[in-house]
Amino acid sequence: MPNYVISPPPVVTLPIEGSDALFPVRRVYCIGRNYAAHAIEMGHDPNREPPFFFQKNPNNLTTGDSFPYPPQTKDVHHEIEMIVALKSGGKNIPLDKALDHVWGYGLGLDMTRRDLQGQAKEMGRPWEIGKAFEDSAPVSALRPVSDVGHPASGLVQLKVNGTPKQTGDLNQMIWKVPEMISYLSDFFELAAGDVIMTGTPSGVASVVRGDVMVCHVEGVGDLTVKVV
Repeated sequence: MPNYVISPPPVVTLPIEGSDALFPVRRVYCIGRNYAAHAIEMGHDPNREPPFFFQKNPNNLTTGDSFPYPPQTKDVHHEIEMIVALKSGGKNIPLDKALDHVWGYGLGLDMTRRDLQGQAKEMGRPWEIGKAFEDSAPVSALRPVSDVGHPASGLVQLKVNGTPKQTGDLNQMIWKVPEMISYLSDFFELAAGDVIMTGTPSGVASVVRGDVMVCHVEGVGDLTVKVV
């Protein structure tokens, strides 16, 4: 047994729908502004920008039914996203082989301290303070490709207290799942356990304590989270 000088942190895992097996998480990649309408609402032209990514930490992922309102902010936004879980990886993955590396899919929330992210943008600083805080990514159980295939179209919707806030379709993604995997692999060596959050439709908005967010991605699953 290794002689660690401190106790090693626990492995972050995600549940599998209908199974007691677990998916271990290695890294979390998030694509920015991957739906045209959301890019426009954030003040950008989606037709002129190559894809870009930021990261959350594996232990930012949570699987409970509550989201603790984070400190040092007065403007927390919801962002519903489909999640891609990889079973293998590599470098310079060809586009036509990219989906071979996918284990399954889920959905989640890229919760964002928008005011802190905005300050970071203005100062030309990284986004982690707005994106990678504790409990910032509530996620659903994963479903394997053998159950759901490779979803390329279908409703993406988030309601807050019963009112639709975000509504889109997976086919509106500017960069599709195979393109994301291939592009990322040109810059990083992808591996089993990597998770990709695939972007959010327009309609992002603030939440407050007591709000209930109900999320749905057609063919993938559902997630209900209360802000506490």
